[in-house]
Amino acid sequence: MENQSSLVRLENVAIGYKSHVTKVVKSGITLEALPRELVAIIGENGVGKSTLLKTLGGFLPPLEGQLTIGEKSITEYQEKELAKLLSYVSTEQIRVPNLNVYDLVSLGRYPHTNWFGKLLTEDRLLIEEAIVAVGLQGFEDRLVNNLSDGERQKVMIARALAQDTPIIILDEPTAFLDLSNKFELVHILQQLARTKGKTILFSTHDLTTALAESDRMWLMLKDSIQQGSPEDLILNGSFNALFDQKQIDFDREKGDFKIRKTTNRFATVKGEGERLTWTTKALERNGILVAESTTVSAEILNIQIGINDWSVEHNSKKSQFTSLYSMCQYLRDLK
Repeated sequence: MENQSSLVRLENVAIGYKSHVTKVVKSGITLEALPRELVAIIGENGVGKSTLLKTLGGFLPPLEGQLTIGEKSITEYQEKELAKLLSYVSTEQIRVPNLNVYDLVSLGRYPHTNWFGKLLTEDRLLIEEAIVAVGLQGFEDRLVNNLSDGERQKVMIARALAQDTPIIILDEPTAFLDLSNKFELVHILQQLARTKGKTILFSTHDLTTALAESDRMWLMLKDSIQQGSPEDLILNGSFNALFDQKQIDFDREKGDFKIRKTTNRFATVKGEGERLTWTTKALERNGILVAESTTVSAEILNIQIGINDWSVEHNSKKSQFTSLYSMCQYLRDLK
């Protein structure tokens, strides 16, 4: 392992379910997560992300191997002791009538209160601090059922923060959020890891936000699990295995994804800056690939990007356009 100060460490762990028959979902897992790290868990549906998180959260025992949380094996902790070490936010949307934001966040203090569940001054300070940390100050008296999905998810993270554990585990926290809320929420998680010294692990299908914000990735493939920074996994080719034999390509230089298209239409494009970037994207979306020269033996379009317009030359005919929309519409209809 890289660092013996890992808060979460798995050594040759197998995960799965035990009933009358043991079902192994994945085995041979060796991973770690450090303090002050945001760890994104990436993989296809059915590869075992939720099973792994439930095992990390203590809801499922590891079938074999050693899972260490803090200083000892997860199986050595009592339930309340483990609740002081890690908090878990599930993917389930919480619907609770007549419960306001403050009361729901305060439930995070349950492992720390006495038999009567009475909140002390220290508890209230941690609750207020958690609410501020996720940007919900002023929402304390709002009913949870009246919040948006993004606001409700922030409340659940605040509850985990109020629990004041060094480890926070989240299963698909951005699943029901719009684009801006996805980025905001993952950025909040990154800042909490940095400023509060926490180890935060979350599963996600949102690769764009994970690439932008996570410190480490656990990349769950069908036959293995790779770990490293997003950039390391891109550079060593591990990331491409996510899309093996599928109609998706990952552009290692641009760090984005695109559908693999078969085409016999090509264009040369003259221009620069962001107008060139977005013109190229628009052409590719319409099945036209940008060629570096006119040596390809296929239909060639010559496109010139102006300051406020675009010109297309085809079969000695030149057409002018004031928007990419109108140019692409023309190209789609071009025979």
